[in-house]
Amino acid sequence: MDKLLICGGRPLQGEVSISGAKNAALPILCAALLTAEPLVLDNVPALRDVDTMLTLLQRLGVQAQREGSQVHLQADALTGHEAPYELVKTMRASILVLGPLLARTGQARVSLPGGCAIGQRPVDQHIRGLQAMGAQVRIEHGYVVAHAGRLQGADIVTDMVTVTGTENLLMAATLAEGRTVIENAACEPEITDLARLLIAMGARIEGHGTDRIVVQGVAQLHGARHRIVADRIETGTFLCAVAATGGDITLRDAAPETLGAVLDKLRDAGLEITTGPDWIRARMRGRPRATGFRTSEYPGFPTDMQAQLMALDTLAEGTAVITENIFENRYMHVQELCRLGAEIEIDGHTAVVTGVAELLGATVMATDLRASASLVIAGLAARGQTTIERIYHLDRGYQCMEHKLQALGADIRRLS
Repeated sequence: MDKLLICGGRPLQGEVSISGAKNAALPILCAALLTAEPLVLDNVPALRDVDTMLTLLQRLGVQAQREGSQVHLQADALTGHEAPYELVKTMRASILVLGPLLARTGQARVSLPGGCAIGQRPVDQHIRGLQAMGAQVRIEHGYVVAHAGRLQGADIVTDMVTVTGTENLLMAATLAEGRTVIENAACEPEITDLARLLIAMGARIEGHGTDRIVVQGVAQLHGARHRIVADRIETGTFLCAVAATGGDITLRDAAPETLGAVLDKLRDAGLEITTGPDWIRARMRGRPRATGFRTSEYPGFPTDMQAQLMALDTLAEGTAVITENIFENRYMHVQELCRLGAEIEIDGHTAVVTGVAELLGATVMATDLRASASLVIAGLAARGQTTIERIYHLDRGYQCMEHKLQALGADIRRLS
């Protein structure tokens, strides 16, 4: 099993390019199920989760071919309607085939999802929304089993803000008969990116990027070409890294407009940030300032950046109070950060981080995707050598992270 070996203490300098967003690519890949015509996607990141999704789509009969960062998809001859446990267990986003598969073929059988063990992410909102659109849905032997004729437009109010639920219902609604209104919809930039693709395919959608999305169903969708939006979480991770180590970096092919809350908090921490249409320059001089925050749905501070900013706070001057409001089990990285010398106390959903003058290298273990990134940041800043085990989590969401950090001057390498 691969691990990362980091010799910390080096400031980061130089330029790297940001990859396409994993959280946009996964639902967008599933949108291929909605049409028989070709779909061409650019800026698709080379990630384990993307590979898993492509394998799942091929299992369903989708033709999929990757050429560098471009993926060609065509679902003109679907041969199955089941997403099996052996694929779904590694990635919760596999549930995203449910809506488009049901809308296109009238049936779907999708295993209840797995993925990072960071808390409960129930699929009941997906099911209730599809039932409101006329589908018959049941849970059977660990699978969501759904049948429908043509789905019917409906007014759907979700009990909670759910990103994948919004994406599933949005895709299903594009082929439903009549108008669908999704209230309490998630507003994340990745949903807006999905909507842009669907509109390019002929869907009639209004309100994406707000908490009320209106979809007028059409009889069929056609092919399109689309470029995946830049990954705001990868961007934020590199910004936390330079804030923790010091230095001066420029991130190319970025989307600064998607990072409002993250950039605000990093500026509060002392990071000097300038932005352009598709680039971000960040300079750090001196020790960071402690910066507390509360995670919340977009446009609030993203839960996917909580661990990374916590890693920065471990080295900051002062004490930061962090509240995790999205997932109930997303502090598993705390114990590993403490192995490096961090001082963190947990009380329910709240973490109190007292900054220390330095971290010391040690062997640590990654427990989930974003926890992995926090350990990389801490290892880059720590004195001495840090070994991070179980980095397969990291490969699910970061494309060639160690190579990009090497390009910025970090002493980091992968051991097999």
